[in-house]
Amino acid sequence: MVEALSIAKKALATGDVPVGALVINRDGVIIGRGSNEREANNDPTAHAEIVALRNAASRLQISRLDGCTLVVTLEPCAMCAGAIAQARIGHLIFGTWDEKAGAVGSVWDVIRDPRALYKMDVTSGVMQEECAEILKKFFEAQR
Repeated sequence: MVEALSIAKKALATGDVPVGALVINRDGVIIGRGSNEREANNDPTAHAEIVALRNAASRLQISRLDGCTLVVTLEPCAMCAGAIAQARIGHLIFGTWDEKAGAVGSVWDVIRDPRALYKMDVTSGVMQEECAEILKKFFEAQR
């Protein structure tokens, strides 16, 4: 999560919401990194999770990231939760909850819905205070 926070801070330079994500393979090697790039690339789908998944899949030249872990500073939204499931991620770890748009337990639970086709382990609240603080400061500066 320390690395994901470092990635999140880089998004601040582009005016993007500071969210960082990384994909780790079964051997513990980081194979994909991403920060929010919505503003930088004028791309509404360029959330940190999507960028990290694309990066890992491109690096491995496969679309399924079976057995990999995705670490992200903020609870994924519905779009990202769907992409995480489609990538067949085995374990999702996130920092802080998104009480407005979270889709892994706070508003919805796309990933653990009993009707979901793909199952994965979820760990929440990792370095929650640190992950929440960077977002709090970002949004306070926007006001």
